[in-house]
Amino acid sequence: MQAGFANQPPERHTQWREAPPAYYSMVVPMYNERDSVAPLHAGLTRNLARLDKSYEIIYIDDGSRDDTYARLCDVARDDPRVLVIKLRRNFGQTPALAAGFDHARGEIILAMDGDLQHDPDEISKFIEKIEEGYDVVSGWRQRRADGLVLRRLPSATANWLIRKISGVEIHDFGTTFKAYRRDVIEHLNLYGDSHRFIPALAAMAGATITEVPIRNIKAPYRPSNYGIGRTSRVLLDLLTIKFLSSYLTRPLHLFGKVGLVNLAGAVLIGAYLAYEKIRGKEILRAHGPLLILGVMLMMMSLMFFSTGLLAELISRVYFETQRKAVYAVREIRRGTRVWPGRPGRPRLIPPPPAITTNHELSETDDEKRFEQDAH
Repeated sequence: MQAGFANQPPERHTQWREAPPAYYSMVVPMYNERDSVAPLHAGLTRNLARLDKSYEIIYIDDGSRDDTYARLCDVARDDPRVLVIKLRRNFGQTPALAAGFDHARGEIILAMDGDLQHDPDEISKFIEKIEEGYDVVSGWRQRRADGLVLRRLPSATANWLIRKISGVEIHDFGTTFKAYRRDVIEHLNLYGDSHRFIPALAAMAGATITEVPIRNIKAPYRPSNYGIGRTSRVLLDLLTIKFLSSYLTRPLHLFGKVGLVNLAGAVLIGAYLAYEKIRGKEILRAHGPLLILGVMLMMMSLMFFSTGLLAELISRVYFETQRKAVYAVREIRRGTRVWPGRPGRPRLIPPPPAITTNHELSETDDEKRFEQDAH
């Protein structure tokens, strides 16, 4: 995520200056959604216009093969609040959402699918919860409009696993219909298919999370792109989330635990074989397979210890070269001034030699001395 106006490329500056102000940003990834463009935009503008603050709508064409992009361009010509982003190919939902988040200017960012399986009339539910002070509001499809075996059962299993592993007690991680505060989104980097894990990633940054029940409408214009085949990817992504949430800053604790288990097994086998040798038994003939197992466990323990140490070095390189912080700041206060927390570690700029010890810094000087790296 880009975290500051000054760090944006020149063309982004122009786009920001020419666009109307926006407090709410609606991010909608689109893929082959030609028939839903008009009704979706009508529903979004109808509901966003009811809010008491300005808004923008960001459509991301994720490499559609039909004329979705052309229809989005027609909408953008008629509505100055619309920004259309066309990706070079179909990257997937997570990169499409990341592109929308990167270009969003609002303090409150909402996201939903573009196939009309989400009801725009329920946007107000998310805004109400955000105004109560929550950082992330997730939709909960209480009554799924999908098949039991191919969709609902795998989804319920995946949601249960994510809850247990992440510790985030919401019922539905899979829906895109969510609302976020900007300072939460700026702390997240999305890769792969991690959009469904945004609440878990946000919880790692200390975000407060809640959910609201929403309707689940069967997409009227095309069949769903999701099925039971995605379950394996969800399980693999869960392993990544568990590692990121528990062991990113201390990987040796993970690999070391496995190495200690293998080392304990090798020591026990070695002690038993030594006892048998003292009793006068021929180890290779009587316990050949057990001896091989003991040697393998010893070698595996060394491998896991070595992997853990290498992971520790890589972790430090990751954080230090990019000035990544191992914490997330919500806000910083000094007197009556409040600064929002930003991703990255603070860079303290030393005062010029002309400033003496008894000179009181102005607020402007103090702000110049305390800057945030944006990553």
